[in-house]
Amino acid sequence: MVMQTKSPLGLAVLARAFRIPFLGASILPFVFGSLLSRQALHPVIFVLGLCAVIFTHLGANLINDYADSQNTADWKDKKFYGLFGGSKLIQEGILSESFYLFSSIVFLFLALFSVVSLCFIIKSFLPFLVFILIALLGAGYSLPPLKFSCRQTGEVVIFFLFGPALVMGGYFLQTGIFPSLKAFFLSVPFGLLTSAILLANEVPDYPQDKEARKYTWVNFLQPRRAFILYAALAGLSVIFIVCAVAIGYLKISALAVLLFLPMVFKATKILKVDYASKQLLLRSSALTIKFNAVVSLILIAALFSPNP
Repeated sequence: MVMQTKSPLGLAVLARAFRIPFLGASILPFVFGSLLSRQALHPVIFVLGLCAVIFTHLGANLINDYADSQNTADWKDKKFYGLFGGSKLIQEGILSESFYLFSSIVFLFLALFSVVSLCFIIKSFLPFLVFILIALLGAGYSLPPLKFSCRQTGEVVIFFLFGPALVMGGYFLQTGIFPSLKAFFLSVPFGLLTSAILLANEVPDYPQDKEARKYTWVNFLQPRRAFILYAALAGLSVIFIVCAVAIGYLKISALAVLLFLPMVFKATKILKVDYASKQLLLRSSALTIKFNAVVSLILIAALFSPNP
């Protein structure tokens, strides 16, 4: 289904198309990984790495909307909810599928340019090889023949892309160390929390996804029991943080994340009780996104905490 653009582009339209509010899920883990060594940042390397992260994330966002229009998932419910269900700009006739596809290619080429520049600066082809893998997983999340998001493996891909890939990638660019057990261990909470965001968004999308033959982890337990898996993902992320403090990977100030657990409890309750109401599920999605951001900022701050 291809719609033609019928209104001029504005910043609000572009921000909606690019899903700008979700960029924190990639920026913050990369920043954490880059600062993990607590060495002085290499500014050019950091900026190029951050550009590669942002451009890749934007490209993947656009590909996802394109794919969900192609497979008709976003056409099953044309209402724009903001936090799930896609941008709906194609369905509203504001932007075309070709705009999404072309823009995604542009962003991925910009990401590739940033990565190639990094390779020349650090004199290593590893960033290029990792980028190719990430780009394949990011595109394969939505597009055939892989279509991870339709085959109950999308959550695993998201865990890898928003956890280990970002934290370990940022750490490698600043230290030259890869792989790093410490960086991997500390990347796990980021990956789990981003998977929790995805799961919280899959619950309201379940009826339309099922009709479009897009199968997610919600199919395992069905929407009424998806809160169990959500609580497990969020809870496990906190357990990893506590363990990281216990073994000395993080300072004790990182335990401040425990103060914000009520956000997870509220989101879990909404998913348990109001799993059939898209309007009410907006609250659980928002709480999960906020918890992710708060935890990320606390972990970044903990790297520079004066506490032991």
